[in-house]
Amino acid sequence: MDNILNFLRPILRYNYNHPKFTVSWAILIAIIATVFASRLQVDTDIANLLPPTHPSVVALETLQERVGGETEMQVVINSPSFEDNLRFAQEIIPRSMAMINPRNGQPFFSRYEFIKEVDILKDYALYLATDAELDELVFFLEDEIEDAKLAANPFFVDFEDDWDDDEEDDSARARAFDDLYSELIPDRYPISADSTSMLLRFIPTGSRSDLSFLRTLFREYDKLIEEMQPATFNPEMQVMAGGRLKRHLMEIDSIMDDVINSFATGIGSVLLMVLIYFFWKTYINYKRGPESERRKGFFSHVKRAPVPVFLIGIPLVISLLVTFGVTALVLESLNTMTSVLFVILFGLGIDYGIHFYARYLEKRSDGEEVIQALESTYSSSGRAIMTSAITTAIALFVLIYADFRGFSEFGFISGLGIVLAYLSMMYLLPAFIVLFERFNWILINTNHGRNPKKSTETRRYPFARTIVAAGTLIVVFVLFNTDKLNFEFDFGKLEPAFPEFEAFRELSRTAEGSSSERRNPAYVVADSYEDVDLILRALRGIREESGDSTLILDFEALQERFPINEAAEQHKLERISEVRQLLNDPFIRDQQDENLDRLRRAAQATEPLDFELLPDYLTQRFVTRDGQIGQFVMIYPNVSLGDGRNSIAFKQEIGQIEVEDGRIFTSASTSLVAASMLMLMTDESFIMVTATFIMILLMMYISFRSFRWTLISMLPLVVGLAWLFFVMILFGLSFNFYNLVTLPAILGIGNDNGVHLASRYREEGPKSMWNVLSSTGQHISIGSFTTMLGFAGLLFTMHPGLYSIGLLAVIGIGLTLLAAVTFLPALIQVMEDRNWITYD
Repeated sequence: MDNILNFLRPILRYNYNHPKFTVSWAILIAIIATVFASRLQVDTDIANLLPPTHPSVVALETLQERVGGETEMQVVINSPSFEDNLRFAQEIIPRSMAMINPRNGQPFFSRYEFIKEVDILKDYALYLATDAELDELVFFLEDEIEDAKLAANPFFVDFEDDWDDDEEDDSARARAFDDLYSELIPDRYPISADSTSMLLRFIPTGSRSDLSFLRTLFREYDKLIEEMQPATFNPEMQVMAGGRLKRHLMEIDSIMDDVINSFATGIGSVLLMVLIYFFWKTYINYKRGPESERRKGFFSHVKRAPVPVFLIGIPLVISLLVTFGVTALVLESLNTMTSVLFVILFGLGIDYGIHFYARYLEKRSDGEEVIQALESTYSSSGRAIMTSAITTAIALFVLIYADFRGFSEFGFISGLGIVLAYLSMMYLLPAFIVLFERFNWILINTNHGRNPKKSTETRRYPFARTIVAAGTLIVVFVLFNTDKLNFEFDFGKLEPAFPEFEAFRELSRTAEGSSSERRNPAYVVADSYEDVDLILRALRGIREESGDSTLILDFEALQERFPINEAAEQHKLERISEVRQLLNDPFIRDQQDENLDRLRRAAQATEPLDFELLPDYLTQRFVTRDGQIGQFVMIYPNVSLGDGRNSIAFKQEIGQIEVEDGRIFTSASTSLVAASMLMLMTDESFIMVTATFIMILLMMYISFRSFRWTLISMLPLVVGLAWLFFVMILFGLSFNFYNLVTLPAILGIGNDNGVHLASRYREEGPKSMWNVLSSTGQHISIGSFTTMLGFAGLLFTMHPGLYSIGLLAVIGIGLTLLAAVTFLPALIQVMEDRNWITYD
């Protein structure tokens, strides 16, 4: 470390001699970096957190390429009157399609979905039924025939029969038939069961990633709804535009608002603390000087109170602007976890400025001139600052090697920010100090020999053995209770709640027109119809092998519904003939029943159906972008995939499908991508934390050249982490997809305190820990508090995931500080009492 510092020392001297030139160039570089940094946007797509070559990502991209991934805008119309809803829908549709984007003069929408033409399906419903569905219909008809036979037999008496049970069986059978028929023949209009809600779907011409387009779209559409005055159609009518597309926009805007709010709260708090701390420090030091040099009054100090804020803040902001300018060039965007790094890095980077400037003031108050104070501060504190900065940066840079981009991008940006903040504070800050000294904006009064902190009197650290014993007991407790540390898998608990979206979903969910069970399908894209058959056979085998534990609710492909060759057509017509024969059974042939009448109409098909005659709403989910028909399979889960554990289990069951010839097909969906992300993150988190810890250990050994002092300096980190886990166990806090990234960060940040205390203690000598705490202890406390305040800005965000990052970081950094100022001094006191400590 000393060699590096000496090698770079000429930069310090150059900046002392040419401060204006140095500051001018730094500001110019910052302006250029700002231009690039302003182009950064937040990408909330979780697929982009995985490597682009990951099988789940490749499969999802293939799916979007072949099948498409249009995001619709939904409009829900709700009132007690179906007729009024229909009248409003018929008026708003043409006006919606006529809407023009003022930005480019193009229509907002390419098409819409509303009325479903179902007449032809009523004639060919059985032709579009799968074999499994036809089996259910055959069972239904056989039960009906059996019941009719029993009812027609005057001598049949079932003494075990229960009339209520018969009614329940009939009702259950009727419901099952209705569910099956509605799966084949949906309602003509997308309405709720009570006809009070109606849903329209519009496909926008712009991309979901074009936030300006989305904001304009929803703003203009809200104006359209207002102009149409829904209350004139029905006094109780409610009309809302929304859906997942609007929620996507809400989430982006919410994150940006959170970034701004956390920026204002976090940075404002950090700067206020810096202002108060240095005002107090400089004023006290000034008052301790000789009266002959105390020419400035209290208000002179008040006027200069903002000086440390500008002195430290400007170089730090310059380093951060350069950091995010480079980020824009390398990564092009931020993700949800890295979107708040500016305020976090502000709290982290300012620590180096606080340590440097505080020690500089001490040197100046001891009577040293500016250049001497800068040189001696650089020599004494520079080593500890460099050690902590390098270890923190390396700890964060280790994350770059993670495949999970939430880790790797966080590590790259924060590691780069730490390095640039260190360089800025060590070499740019002195140039600002020189300028401020020349303008007499820093009030210094020589108090050499008058500072009570320099007294030769030594003080013992109180309650040392008690603190060591209590702290060790907590560590032991955690070691035996690590199984109580939990991971939150429920994505729903980590997403912000938007009342407007919840209100829209409440109105629209009953009118979505699809079974609530058949949601979030995974897709398997094939290259031929033969491959689809192989995949279907493999899925049947997987479901049969899994038995009752299977997470597969159902799967379907076009081949199962629509015959694609003559053999399949003949087979389907034979199955329909089987149903037709059952309907002609004498016992039910003349029976008047709505369900039987539906089947009689659908069973009249005797010729194959032309695919071109099918309605668009049905064929769209089976036709690829290039017009290919049915070369993919849809797999429906029987559990909610909002819980990450279910997503992982579903992926493990159907994520990789091996067919008879040995080839493997990868299933694709956003839920499976989320499962892959969780699996990758949990697999890599232990590796990344371990690698970070090893790198910190190595850097400590290089710095101290002593294994004993390496362990001593790392004690606050290890003990503080154990205390963090204790608090998590005690209060039921959990790790999650977002806050897991803070662990490596806490490792790098929390190690700083031990480095500074151990370095200063070795410099001062035996029995000096109390004096070290009164000086360096203040510096590390203020440094940790500023870092905590940087993270604390996240505690005021709406996003639960970002909030969890702030909470875990504040607690973790706070406890590593507490361990540094209590456990470490207490342990050193115990070691001094037993002569177990050496200073080499």
